Amino acid sequence: MTHPEVDPFDLPEWLGEGDVTWVAESGLRSHHVRGVLRGAGEIPCDLLAVDEAYPVPVADDATRLRTHQAWRHGQVQLATHEGRLALLTPGREFTAEGVLGVVGRLAKAVGASPDHYAVRLRLGA
Repeated sequence: MTHPEVDPFDLPEWLGEGDVTWVAESGLRSHHVRGVLRGAGEIPCDLLAVDEAYPVPVADDATRLRTHQAWRHGQVQLATHEGRLALLTPGREFTAEGVLGVVGRLAKAVGASPDHYAVRLRLGA
């Protein structure tokens, strides 16, 4: 599946200007965790682990390659998935520590300090 890239400079300016919280709308035990970014505004923002391949691949080879390259260089790949902003990460699922890492990389991508970003997780599947 192809995921069109998103340029961090095309995102709302408030993501780099004040406090932002990423709020999970579901538990972490999946390769796709729906969520929302809340600050001076609100935008849907999901987490997508691109290495999940069963029952169908989550991402095509080119997307997986770009995601792994970005991650290796301390960045995060931004794309759209099902019409929503998505933060693409290597792997097949998420941990609490992994979510903190990906949201911290988003903060850097939009020119914000990770100190201004918070995460609210949900328990369960």
